[in-house]
Amino acid sequence: MLDRLLEEDAITFDGISATSAGAMNAVVCAYGLIEGGREGARRALREFWQQVSCAARLSPLQPSFFDHLMGNRSLEASPAFLLFHMLTQIVSPYELNPFNYNPLLDVLKQVVDFELLRSRSKVKLFLSATNVRSGKIRVFESHEISAEVVLASTCLPFIFRAVKIDQEYYWDGGYMGNPALFPLIYLCESSDIVVVHINPISRPTVPKTAAEILNRINEISFNSSLMREVRAVEFLNRLVDEGRVLTPDIRQVRLHAVAADEVMQNLGAASKLNADWEFLVELHVIGRKKADAWLRDDFPKVGIESSIDIRDKYL
Repeated sequence: MLDRLLEEDAITFDGISATSAGAMNAVVCAYGLIEGGREGARRALREFWQQVSCAARLSPLQPSFFDHLMGNRSLEASPAFLLFHMLTQIVSPYELNPFNYNPLLDVLKQVVDFELLRSRSKVKLFLSATNVRSGKIRVFESHEISAEVVLASTCLPFIFRAVKIDQEYYWDGGYMGNPALFPLIYLCESSDIVVVHINPISRPTVPKTAAEILNRINEISFNSSLMREVRAVEFLNRLVDEGRVLTPDIRQVRLHAVAADEVMQNLGAASKLNADWEFLVELHVIGRKKADAWLRDDFPKVGIESSIDIRDKYL
């Protein structure tokens, strides 16, 4: 999605709010814009995900590591994934990963100069993480971004230890802000927000296996914060429409969305751990196609009105 939008001179990014894998995309994109403009951002994103794929192939924390050794191509039903999944349910990362190894840390530091990013980012960054002890969301802004902040935003608690930042501990931001919309509303000038959906909001069938049930629980949990924020946005928009908001800096928010639910609904829980380059390229192709469709059908509405029916999609 980002790769395709970066090709359009008519589109600029005022701010990016992201969590988990989106947080990685956000910082790499913002850094690439500093180093080489739009093409620099596209190169940086491709280089980053290539390195992630290479690191995953060599990491014993990834079930695909063992499948590659055994020549197994079906990650979803592979013995390695089933064993890995079972271990994460009964053994904590503090026991399973005693040295707190995270291959993403080295990749992030190789691709992104975080000191340069903090001082010269052309895009406002807002990365969400969940405070483990308070249960509150923490939104890190551009001047606070570091490799550790990105790891905090991507920290899946069954796989990695909570990330310590400023005496507090954090898990994946998806639990509380996936993504957080309020920084884009209060701290950015643009009134148009494009939400890129990773987890399907709805599914046509009822999950019945244990893996399907757990996967659907995670999808609902990770979408819940977005649904709550969109309800608040719709309420605010209605107040503005009715002339009941007199504060001049309160404006209507125009929402747009890009999703590939028909694809994501067919991907199981194992796909979230699949960093094979062929799979990443497949997702990249799908993202570009969805971005093409959005540019054709919805981009003309940017700056004018929301291109989605907020009530139908979220309420």
